[in-house]
Amino acid sequence: MTERPRERHGASLAGRLSTSRFAKTAVDCGVLSDALKARFGDEIVSLEVREHGGGETDEAQARDLWIEIALEAFRPFVEELFVYDFVNFHVISGDDVEDAVALNYHFSLFQRLRGGRVGVVLTVRVPKNRLSLPSIFDLLPGSEYSERETREMFGVDFVGLPNKALVFLPEDWNEDVKPWRRDAAGPAPEMIRELS
Repeated sequence: MTERPRERHGASLAGRLSTSRFAKTAVDCGVLSDALKARFGDEIVSLEVREHGGGETDEAQARDLWIEIALEAFRPFVEELFVYDFVNFHVISGDDVEDAVALNYHFSLFQRLRGGRVGVVLTVRVPKNRLSLPSIFDLLPGSEYSERETREMFGVDFVGLPNKALVFLPEDWNEDVKPWRRDAAGPAPEMIRELS
């Protein structure tokens, strides 16, 4: 993937919104969706705007972008979100899906602006034959524990994450066993016990 030219960055929607680092107004979810599609094109595997209704009329109260991005575009995509606003990181969720581990990064933008919040759920599939992904710790230090948890439970290595120590599993845990995997890397039946 090639680096995009600086002049294109300056001509982006966010560049027109404000001269300060972050926009003073929220960008509509549809406008943001269109801008991201224009920037990443075929690197977007899927994109959906989901509305959440409420109140007596069940009118849309919030909108979220659910985006799946190609592995190579993952880090540039997260960096692009900072063009629009400071990115609030929430958590990484994941799933073992046959030949990959699908990771869902939950973010929000415009959280400080009443009625402006846009949720962004960014999905990236990490192939099991190369379970490696760039860390976003340097951009969002709050992602450390989610990345460490994902590493120990699914086996994804986060390149650039300075602390890769276990978070939940005991220190003497066999790190070849990944508790949230459904394949041979998952726990053997004799390792599982009923708690009640």
